[in-house]
Amino acid sequence: MKRYTPTIAIVVLLAVLAVPIWAATQDDAPPPTRDRSPVAAIAGAITTVTGIAISPLLGTGVYGAYQYFQTPEEHRASLPWFAQVSFWLPALALVGAVAVKDALGAALPPGWKKPLDILETVENKATGLVAAGAVVPFTMAAMTKMITGGELYATAPDSVVAPVGLAAGPLAAIDFSWLLNILTIPFGIALFAVVWMASHAINVLILLSPWGAIDAALKSARTALFGLVAVSSTIDPWLGVILSLVVVVFAYFIAGWSFRLTIFGSIFSWDYFTFRKGRFKVVPDRMKMFSGIKFPGLPQRTYGKLTRAEDGSFRFAYRPWMVLPERVAEMPANSDLSVGRGFLFSTVTSDGDDVLVLPPRYRTHEEELARALELANGVEPIGLLKAWSWLTGELRPKARAQPV
Repeated sequence: MKRYTPTIAIVVLLAVLAVPIWAATQDDAPPPTRDRSPVAAIAGAITTVTGIAISPLLGTGVYGAYQYFQTPEEHRASLPWFAQVSFWLPALALVGAVAVKDALGAALPPGWKKPLDILETVENKATGLVAAGAVVPFTMAAMTKMITGGELYATAPDSVVAPVGLAAGPLAAIDFSWLLNILTIPFGIALFAVVWMASHAINVLILLSPWGAIDAALKSARTALFGLVAVSSTIDPWLGVILSLVVVVFAYFIAGWSFRLTIFGSIFSWDYFTFRKGRFKVVPDRMKMFSGIKFPGLPQRTYGKLTRAEDGSFRFAYRPWMVLPERVAEMPANSDLSVGRGFLFSTVTSDGDDVLVLPPRYRTHEEELARALELANGVEPIGLLKAWSWLTGELRPKARAQPV
């Protein structure tokens, strides 16, 4: 089965790209907008895709509401699903509910709102997939129709309606929109994916953060960036494009870090909501986990499989970007290693630093892992559990010393 995995991945990727392209070439384009120049179309498409990638649910809801109110009432029935009141109004209401959750969560004890944060991480993944598969191709197709002059026209100074874009030339009789869709829609999806991964990393950082105030600060920064992109594009389309390109370039350079956090959040959420720990068993040659900050020679949160050699050293096999050829990193035997049992997930630590980060499936299986790795220090509480153990120990009545 493993030998066919790359082929299956390529087929699925082509299908994901082909279906939006086919859908975008159908004759269901939105009504003409006020600014019908090709340059405005390109600028609007870039800023729209960037804004939606920063916050998919908020961006799609705002974009749908904008399309709804900018369209004459008699044409609103032909708008796409995300521009209908039945979608964008509940979407914006859900965004408001999430904001209330974040505001109240700042005052809650650490860990109390983590289940809701995990649920929001799943929502961000789902809306991101929907936006990448439907909203982004629609936006790029609308840009293509404006460039080719398919249904969008500008009014000439002499009040004569004249075509714009490629339709103004002798090739007006030929429809090149399908060709431009093949070029622009994958570009739009790639742009969306790079920015979305950087934005989604904030959701994963919130999962790792123990304090609600930090969560609210991270979420506020992302919302402020979304608002800045939207406002700047309204003031001047080129200002919005410049800001969007700055966001894209920054997201590109941290793509590796964002990808590792995305994989971490996906596995974390899957283990949590499917109660994976109830079905999981520690098997020596199938121990999949993430590298920690102290694992030598590996970026933090690299996902791979850990094994222990006969000489006591550890071997960590992983695939860069999950699909490239397998590599192996080695770590010498270390007598200071122990399994740290956390509140939501556990780790393998050395001198207080994480060497390996365990997915939630290992929760309640720490003793089994310590035996499989032959760790002499066994299992110790960390994080909130360590604080709770200390607190209960301090509050527990001490036995009085017996007189000699």
